[in-house]
Amino acid sequence: MASPSQSKGRVLLAYSGGLDTSCILAWLIEQGYEVLAYMADVGQEEDFEAARKKALNCGAKKFILEDLRREFVTELIYPAVQANCIYEGVYLLGTSLARPVIARGMIESATKEGCDFVSHGCTGKGNDQVRFELAFYGLKPDIKVITPWRIPEFYNRFAGRSALLEFAAEKNIPVTQTAAKPWSTDENLFHISYEAGILEDPNTTPPADMWKLTNSPENGPTTPEQISIEFKQGLPVKVVAGDKTYTDAVEIFLALNALARKHGVGRIDIVENRFIGVKSRGCYESPGATILRVAHMDLEGLTLDRNVRALRDQFVTVQLSHILYNGYFFSPEREFVTASIPASQRTVNGTVRVKLYKGNVIVEGRYSDEQLYDARESSMDELGGFEPTDTTGFIQIESIRIKKWGQANVQKGQAGVTPKDVYGTRV
Repeated sequence: MASPSQSKGRVLLAYSGGLDTSCILAWLIEQGYEVLAYMADVGQEEDFEAARKKALNCGAKKFILEDLRREFVTELIYPAVQANCIYEGVYLLGTSLARPVIARGMIESATKEGCDFVSHGCTGKGNDQVRFELAFYGLKPDIKVITPWRIPEFYNRFAGRSALLEFAAEKNIPVTQTAAKPWSTDENLFHISYEAGILEDPNTTPPADMWKLTNSPENGPTTPEQISIEFKQGLPVKVVAGDKTYTDAVEIFLALNALARKHGVGRIDIVENRFIGVKSRGCYESPGATILRVAHMDLEGLTLDRNVRALRDQFVTVQLSHILYNGYFFSPEREFVTASIPASQRTVNGTVRVKLYKGNVIVEGRYSDEQLYDARESSMDELGGFEPTDTTGFIQIESIRIKKWGQANVQKGQAGVTPKDVYGTRV
């Protein structure tokens, strides 16, 4: 072990206060580094004072805590809401959304504190190692990163949880982990994730006491709750729930979280494809985010041009979701994709009324001063300026290609293709 005068350099460690990062902190000191512990407040329910004391007791030279909640909401969460971001049709990207904010805070602190290295406790099989490190390099290309879980000297020494616990006892590191809840979690303002442990069997039903943020839908209130959400250019600017009104960005999200949690909204249980190619089973609670996604998509149906919506869905939504999941937030492609979001949201102004009930977000109505919907034009009870005879020409033009395709099939003796021919069984 190096003496203080022979320090290998200063390291800023992404510190969670858990077993892994506490042991990593002590191990880095054992290896001769001077370690500063960095924790970002991104809305997790955490005893930050206890984390500070633990980090300092583990030997950290300094504990840095930054409140990044507003930045998290306005710079990451809300653009993802505007773009309806979702991964593999289910996951709302809660963990990946927080990583760019944390990484930026770390690089700023590392520069300010004169650190030679940054470090994290991400495992060698997960997505977060990629997200953090690509962000670090995008922000400070010459930064050096220490990755204990990819260093043989570390992972061979700590091959299992028992080895970490033994090391913690040796270093007098207090441990709160027990066998009662054998899974790992990551929490922020947007969501909480659960993985590993008993959840690695995809057919194991998550125990009822695993879920932390939301009521069980079965145990939710028996009386529905109606709220309204006003959007301007695709961003939520006002929430009205009963006699309470919220207009601040962070307060809006906190209020929606509280409402969704009470009514059991936002739980999912999936098997997903990690960026590195490994499949993993994850359970997530994204309460307020689920309400916003439903309401925002509904308002777009009223106010957004059909072709603009199709292009956004096919390009921005899909590409930004993968960029976020895979950790390419600080990249030229992310800048390019997000630059198109404001243009797509210019007309997404209005209010959506929703009902929350036993895990469901039910849209009850929507209105806008610049809606593209015309009740008279769409009505089945009046013409409203629409000439039915115009449709004849529309169908004739649209059928030109279909007729040519049909004629080609006739010439090849393939006329009258049935579902049985296509799918192997008659439907």
